[in-house]
Amino acid sequence: MVSRSARFAALFVIAVLSAHAPSVLSAQTSSSQSSSPKLSQLTLDDATRLALENNQSLRAQRLAIDQAKANEITAALKPNPVFTNLNEDFPFLSPNFLTLDNLRTNQEFTNSVTYTIERGGKRQKRVQVAQDSTDVTIKTVADNERQLKFQVAQAFINTLLAKSNLEFAREDLKSFLQVVGINQQRLKSGDIAEADYLKIKLQQLQFEQDVSSAQVALVQGKASLRQLVGYNTISEDFDLVGDLTHAKYAAPQKDLENEALLSRPDYLAAQSAVKLANDTVSLAYGNRARDLTVESEYKRSGLINGLGFGLSIELPIHDRNQGEIARSKAAASQALESAESVRIGVLTDVRSAYAGFQTAQEVAVLYESGYLDQAKESRDISNYAYQRGAATLLDLLDAERSYRATQLAYRQALAAYMTSTEQINFAVGKRVMP
Repeated sequence: MVSRSARFAALFVIAVLSAHAPSVLSAQTSSSQSSSPKLSQLTLDDATRLALENNQSLRAQRLAIDQAKANEITAALKPNPVFTNLNEDFPFLSPNFLTLDNLRTNQEFTNSVTYTIERGGKRQKRVQVAQDSTDVTIKTVADNERQLKFQVAQAFINTLLAKSNLEFAREDLKSFLQVVGINQQRLKSGDIAEADYLKIKLQQLQFEQDVSSAQVALVQGKASLRQLVGYNTISEDFDLVGDLTHAKYAAPQKDLENEALLSRPDYLAAQSAVKLANDTVSLAYGNRARDLTVESEYKRSGLINGLGFGLSIELPIHDRNQGEIARSKAAASQALESAESVRIGVLTDVRSAYAGFQTAQEVAVLYESGYLDQAKESRDISNYAYQRGAATLLDLLDAERSYRATQLAYRQALAAYMTSTEQINFAVGKRVMP
């Protein structure tokens, strides 16, 4: 036989394992979640995909579709039959009212079932209105996805710009430090005055500040991007894959406008809202028809067993649903006006985006047509001439500032151009520019 102490030890072990099982399971779950791979290299396509999958606000909005589909189920339900049991004429003051003979010969027992027959096609019209509401909800969520895609693209391009500015600031600082080093040697050999060298040394501060500002902008850009795509989907030190580029695209404005009217989810939702409003008017007319209630009854009165039938209908003398019909008609007119307003807004968005695209492309072409090379040549020539005493310190510093300003403005122009292409995709409602 097992001793009492052995049994106690076994129970103690079981209790300890049971107490720690939830924590062990939780640790395993946490470990599996934390071990899920996080992206360290992020492309624009990756960022868009992750945002559509993980953005909490969008996921909450998608649940509205499930709610709308649940309303379709409710709209399709038929009325429930009603069972009624009625027992009457109990002589509770009589001394023998609970006797079997009294219940058999004197009491009345009535059982009835009533059912409402809907008229006017109410159920079918309710279902149609619910389906219309689901369609509007689906297209509204699609429009929210469109907006999120543009926000991600905008944040991605801004972060690319910050990354490019940081790389340029570091390269520019490195190049200027070489100038400082050369002039430090010239100072030692007596080729330049100490005042000129100090001016060059002070200018170094501006380049160092550019690096610091670019670093802050990159950190802020990455934080904004992580907020959109999900903090837990990418690593903290992730890097962007991509460059600021100027790829020329040709897209006629009229074609973009036509495509937008076919693709923009908000305009499609407005058109569906018009159908919803018209079907709501039809439902209001359907609700004007009064429902028919039928009843079948079994009645036992004493020794008599009987069947009965009944019929009831409301007489529409006063309330014929006039108010709801008038309201739904006004709502249908309102939906038409709203749809037209959205249509005009879609065309306006496309035209504005197209104008911004053309302007951004022209600016980028201007920089690439020679201004970048001229700024670099001017800096190199000024630096060369200054080293040989053929140019002043003011000429050198002015050429450095011009080169720096031109390079930063060009990067800004590239970012503006890339943003303008995404603006056109956003205005059209689909990717028409890669």
